Amino acid sequence: MLTQQLNGLKIWLKESDNPTSRKVFLILKAARACDLPTPKWFNALIAALYNLFNSVIASVLRVLIHTPAFKGRLSQYGRGLYLFGGVPFVSGPLEISIGDDCRISGQTTFSGRPQTHRPQLIVGSNVDIGWQSTFAVGRRIEIQDNVRIAGRAFFFGYSGHSMDAALRAKGDGDLEQHIGDIVLEKDVWIGTNVTICPNVTIGQSSIIGTGSVVTKDIPPFVVAVGNPAKVVRSLDKSEV
Repeated sequence: MLTQQLNGLKIWLKESDNPTSRKVFLILKAARACDLPTPKWFNALIAALYNLFNSVIASVLRVLIHTPAFKGRLSQYGRGLYLFGGVPFVSGPLEISIGDDCRISGQTTFSGRPQTHRPQLIVGSNVDIGWQSTFAVGRRIEIQDNVRIAGRAFFFGYSGHSMDAALRAKGDGDLEQHIGDIVLEKDVWIGTNVTICPNVTIGQSSIIGTGSVVTKDIPPFVVAVGNPAKVVRSLDKSEV
């Protein structure tokens, strides 16, 4: 209510025909845009102190709150789990297993299909999961060792909605034949904004280009891009 009143006062002062009201508005606008002429060394000092303060607070939260809170939702985890940017969101009856030395964005979403008995997300060791990635586990998603997943990847193991419009309008979920497993073999690299559909395996060391939609299996040691993703080149094993 107070915010609305202040906003109304600002508009009145701005649009008023009264010269005094207009002058008051200009004075307040200038005060809002006030900028102190601080020296460069002072700016650098304040920036360093600000970054140090934020880093210390973030580390304390990560170690004492974020990581234990996330571990409390895992069925199994190894050493060296590193979260950055908060606590991943987990929903549904999902069992999550994570290996050693994994780095996971706190903006990640993990969900398990409610109709599935014990849907599983299995993450190997030395895996990176980037910012705002989503894992919708229909039955099982497996991410093997040394996989790199960039931001906003979407692992589409289930949709959560029926293909039939009438059933969808009633809120019915998807059918068993419309869900599937996803496997990323070791050393795979997934680019930004990649979508991976159900019943897909991506072979060892393959790279999926930015913005691709993977609808079928990708063989090992290749680069695949596009919608739907297609192999565009092979990788020499000496490159990976």
